[in-house]
Amino acid sequence: MTLVLTAVPAGLRGDLTKWLIEISAGVFVGDPGARIREELWQRVVDESVRGRAIMVYNAATEQGFTVRTHNHDWQPRDFDGAVLMHRPSKKAQGKDPKQPAWSLARARQKSLRPSWAERRDAASRYKNDSKPN
Repeated sequence: MTLVLTAVPAGLRGDLTKWLIEISAGVFVGDPGARIREELWQRVVDESVRGRAIMVYNAATEQGFTVRTHNHDWQPRDFDGAVLMHRPSKKAQGKDPKQPAWSLARARQKSLRPSWAERRDAASRYKNDSKPN
């Protein structure tokens, strides 16, 4: 079983280390039984209100594994017996697809920078001031 957690309480991560090994920040690996796995998943769902989680574990399927998600953009979908991960478009999720591409810091920096016309005028003034009389 592999469990990937994002933005969950530190106490939950510490609690999971009783049954699983944390190989990287928020990535847990182990081989608990089905009952323990279900209890762990329920604990993750209950305690990660704003966080998100993905769990992949062995199952008697054609692919040999099953995927579960909680509060995640990517959702497992069954396509003719094969589970594929589906990521809905921003429009389908109800989010505005036209988000600003720059951070607020970059927007502020761009607003403080002189425009092309202002730089051109400054360059021509400099040339005129530096000409000998």
